[in-house]
Amino acid sequence: MRHTDDHVAARPPDRPPLSLTARRALTAAGILCVAIGAVGVVVPVLPTTPFLLLAAACFARSSDRFYIWLMNHRWFGPTIRDYRERRGITRTTKVVAIVILWGSIAISSFLALDSWLPRLVLTVVAVAVTVHLLTLKTVASR
Repeated sequence: MRHTDDHVAARPPDRPPLSLTARRALTAAGILCVAIGAVGVVVPVLPTTPFLLLAAACFARSSDRFYIWLMNHRWFGPTIRDYRERRGITRTTKVVAIVILWGSIAISSFLALDSWLPRLVLTVVAVAVTVHLLTLKTVASR
């Protein structure tokens, strides 16, 4: 995979130095957030973008290498950059997220769950996530 600095904003030159322990802890937290965000791509009730934004924040303080990797990642980078730089997501990202969300909820509700209460909880979560996605600013594709 090719990594470039084309999309990464300039680093703040005056960020305060952190101890080695703090850098390692933030790097570990960032890696964990990327993993959770990646799982969130396929698990409908687990959000992806907030975990990736948190990972980017952790890496910005702890590891230029991981920060550059994440910001230039083929799948995660554009979403993080759109959200951070333009405070929104593209229409395509919204549509894909909502389709995957409701598809996963439907499959889970009708094939895996026998009780009405878990179905209701999943539906309420899906409605809340859908409302959140629809209220985010829609930005033009790059």
